[in-house]
This record gives sequence, C-alpha cells and structure tokens, in this order.
Amino acid sequence: MPRKTWRAALAAYASPSTLVLLLLGFAAGLPYMLVFSTLSVWLREAGVARETIGYASLIGLAYAFKWVWSPLLDQWRLPGLGMLGRRRSWLVLSQVLVILGLVGMGFCDPQQHLSWLIAIAVVVAFASATQDIAIDAYRLEIAQDTQQAALAASYMSGYRVAALLSTAGALYFAEGFGSTGFAYKHSAWTGTYVLFGVMMLPALITTLIMREPPVPLRTQLSAARYGFIHQLASVFVLIVLLVSVPALFTQLYNTDFASVLFGDVSWLTLLLEDRAFLRAILYAVLTSACLSSMGRRGLAPVLTPVNDFIMRYRWQALLLLGLIATYRMSDTVMGVMANVFYIDQGFTKDQIASVSKIFGLVMTLVGAGVGGLLIVRFGIMPILFIGGFASAATNILFLMLADMGPNLQMLVVTISLDNFSSGMATSAFVAYLSSLTNLRFSATQYALLSSIMLLLPRLIGGYSGVMVEKLGYHNFFLITALLGVPTLIMIILQWNREIRHPEPPPQAPAAVEKPEA
Repeated sequence: MPRKTWRAALAAYASPSTLVLLLLGFAAGLPYMLVFSTLSVWLREAGVARETIGYASLIGLAYAFKWVWSPLLDQWRLPGLGMLGRRRSWLVLSQVLVILGLVGMGFCDPQQHLSWLIAIAVVVAFASATQDIAIDAYRLEIAQDTQQAALAASYMSGYRVAALLSTAGALYFAEGFGSTGFAYKHSAWTGTYVLFGVMMLPALITTLIMREPPVPLRTQLSAARYGFIHQLASVFVLIVLLVSVPALFTQLYNTDFASVLFGDVSWLTLLLEDRAFLRAILYAVLTSACLSSMGRRGLAPVLTPVNDFIMRYRWQALLLLGLIATYRMSDTVMGVMANVFYIDQGFTKDQIASVSKIFGLVMTLVGAGVGGLLIVRFGIMPILFIGGFASAATNILFLMLADMGPNLQMLVVTISLDNFSSGMATSAFVAYLSSLTNLRFSATQYALLSSIMLLLPRLIGGYSGVMVEKLGYHNFFLITALLGVPTLIMIILQWNREIRHPEPPPQAPAAVEKPEA
C-alpha cells in the first residue's frame, strides 16, 4: 500500500464520522462503569454486604458473551425501528433501554429494592453490550481499513472521558447531592443516575441523524435464508451449549466415582442417589442434543460467520488467532497488579489518582490519536509491531520503579509512557481486527475476535497475585515484558506473509445502496 502524506493522514480526523464515533464512544463508556465500579460504591455505601456486591459483579458476563447474540444484529431487521436501517435501529433500541434503565436504577433504593436494582442493572448491561456490538459493526462498515485506527482513536477518546466521568465524576455528583460514606442518601444517587441517563441523549440524537451504512447484497440474502425464529433458536442453542459443557465436567468432578471403583457401592446406587452424577447425565444429554445434526442445523446462523473466517484464512487462521489472543497479554497481566504495586511502593492514594487519572488519561488519548495518524501514514502492520513492542517494553519501566521505591517523577514517566503505548497499541489492534472482519458478518466476527483478545490475558492475569508473591515485583514485571515476545514473532511472520502475498483475502461483495429487505 503506498504511503500517504501527513496532510492526508491528518484528514482522517476531519471527517464527520470521527465526531460520530466520539459521541458513540461516550455513550458506550457511560453505562459500562455505572453498572460496575460506581454501582459497587453505591451498594457498599448503602450497607450491602460484600458477598452480595461480589455476586452483583457477575453482571459483567453480558459483555464477555456479547458475541452469542451478535448474529441477530447482523441478520435480523427490527420491526418498526427497522425503517432507520439495520445498524441505527439496534443502536436506538439499545440506547433507549440504557437511558430508561439508568433512570430506573436511580429510583431503586438498594436498602429496600435491591433485587429490582440488580435486575434493571442486568438489563442495562445487556443493552450496553448490544450497543457496543452495533457501534463496532457501524464503524467497520463506514470506512476503509486504513481509516479504522482514526475512528477507533476517536471512539476511545469518547469512551475514556465517559469512563472517567461515570466513575470519579459520579462519586463527585453523589457527594455533592448529599450522600457520603457517613450519611447515605438515596435521593443523591437517584439524581446522579438520572443525570447520566440524560447524558446519553446526545448519542441518541446522533444515531437518529447519522447516515446508515449500505447493506451488502449477500447479507440481505442470508437474512432472508435465516428467519428470526431460526436465528433466535440458534442463540438459545448456543447458550445451552455454553452452559452445559462446563457444567458437565463440574458435576463429573463432584461425582463420587471412587466409592464405585474402590468401594462396595454399585453403579445403580450411584445413579439413584448421587445428585451430581444425575446432573452430569442431564448436562450430557443437553450437550449431545446441541451437537446432534438437528442442533448443528440450528446453530447455522451462529456458525456461518465462524466458518467464513476459517475458510477465508484456512491454516493462517491459527496464526491470526494466536496473535489476537496474545497481543494485549503483556500489559493486561501487568495491569491487574498495577494499583496494588503503587500502594506497596508507598505512594499515597492522592498521588496514584492524580497521576493515573490526569497523566494516564491524557497520554492514552494522545497515544490513540498518534496511533491512528501513523497507521494512515504508514499502514497497519508497522504500527501494530511498534505498539506491541512498546506495550511490552514499558513494563521494564515498572521494573525500574520497583527498584527505586516511591519516586514520584519516575511514577509520572512510567504511567505516561505506559498509557501512551497502550493507546497506540489499541488503535493499531482495533484497525487490524477490523481488517480481518468480513463485512457480511461484521457484528458477529468483530465481537468474537475482540472476546478472544481478552480471554487468555484475563485467565493468566488471575494468577498475577500468585506470581508476585512467589517471584516479587522485579521478576514479575520482567516476565510480563517477556510475554510480549511471542506476539512480536507472530506479527513478523504475518507481516512477511502479507508482503509476499499482498492480495487481501476475499471480502464481501460491494454493498448496494437500497435498504435491507
């Protein structure tokens, strides 16, 4: 791809789409934090038990599994609202539900109506996750691959500002309205959540007036092939499969096979009296039903986008999935222990908040903007490599900080460079994921790929505390830096392959300008 001039690169930020993504990013960031960290503070201030607050955090599963119902957004046109178009109709529905949900949460006092508050928060989380799917799909369909980084940077800017506003800002509003840790006041939290519901209105207005991307002809044909009932049944079968498989192994683990193999208990007694074994049989039947020929036919709307990705890239898909699964591993695993590290080093909470919120936010936004600019100028792969290298290399700064003690100047440098590299890496990675997505299945494939992106880093990150206890911070940061090496090797392999075979994999045919049938 020929390099563009710096003026052409800067022009990527001058399009109306950049402003649209800024406002949509703001709308995506607000509800995410309001049903997590801010809600936890509210519940604790109201006297809710820590165990209950921990269970409430399971609301986040809506975001982890949003790819399950993403095929509905690709294939099905909403009745009534469908006149707005495939993407805008889902955005309007999800944004209206978020607004009503935030207002509804505000009027539920956790001291009296905790179950209603949690139930409405679940609705907000699912609506917010649906909005995320629709925004990602909309972004993919309105611009070329080289412009995706600029749009992602604009989206990230709005998202980060909203995240800061809905965490620190929400606590400030609740405090200002009269609710403190010493004197809980429900009306203060009501006013806070209603206020944030009103803040969603600019994004809703933007959705109503922005242009709808054209629908590819093959997407229209696919939507006609799989009716709504088939698509809904496909989502249901997939959910059953996702629940039954891990539950099957859990129940088998809890079954008392030892008494049968090494004792005098018969299989019949085990079958009649061991409830874990009975549940294992039930989950085995459900799993078999989902994997039967009828179940596979039911899963066709969900499996078609996955099959398309595998067929387009074939064995190369293994390399791509490995790159996707490990790209954010270095900074994600390190980030789990970052705040704990600051406290252990002796920094005050005021110092941590000031540096991370001010320098961290600013440098993340600058890094995202620079990343988008460089990608338009030089292409995706060089910046993807630089972003991956910088994200891993900045962990060495944390290693140096661990040896220096509570050095405030070094903390500023470390957080600034770490967030700058994180912003640039995120812009590059979003642009790369976008280039891998077939526009026929943009919502489904991007939701699935972005879920894979965080799965392995989060699993390994769960053991970060154990690693620190066993190895200490110095060696922990060294290991997290080395975790980025395999990713860099895979980027080089993929980069060389693209140089040798510059032809892109087949994408969906050109879109038609008529609305979806």
